[in-house]
Amino acid sequence: MRSGDEMLKQIVDKSALDADFRQQLLADPKATISEELGITIPDSMNVVVHESDMQTVHLALPPDPNITEEQLEAVSAGLCCCW
Repeated sequence: MRSGDEMLKQIVDKSALDADFRQQLLADPKATISEELGITIPDSMNVVVHESDMQTVHLALPPDPNITEEQLEAVSAGLCCCW
């Protein structure tokens, strides 16, 4: 099984090389990631993609340490790379 970091790298690398994939990722990140990685992302999980530019810095904070049982299951299944 691939780690969350490996899956994230695959998505980022492809988005840098494939403009159509990048646009699909921005338009519908959940479906695009699911299709590319061959995984099912739970309906309860939101996926937001931010496109950086020279004037904008995106800061991703770690999640609240008080996660739900469903979130914990997603983490243990490798469906979330941010926990």
